[in-house]
Amino acid sequence: MHAACLTGLGRSKLYELISSGDIETVKIGRCTLIPVESLYRLIDNARR
Repeated sequence: MHAACLTGLGRSKLYELISSGDIETVKIGRCTLIPVESLYRLIDNARR
């Protein structure tokens, strides 16, 4: 499942959050993955 689908955010916004360090990424080969825990933290912080 894609992070955009899970959060309802667009790709551009996700790239912006990655660049700012608000979302953690993990590189495996050519794939860039976003750990689910990182998305949970983002949502948790937005609630506060």
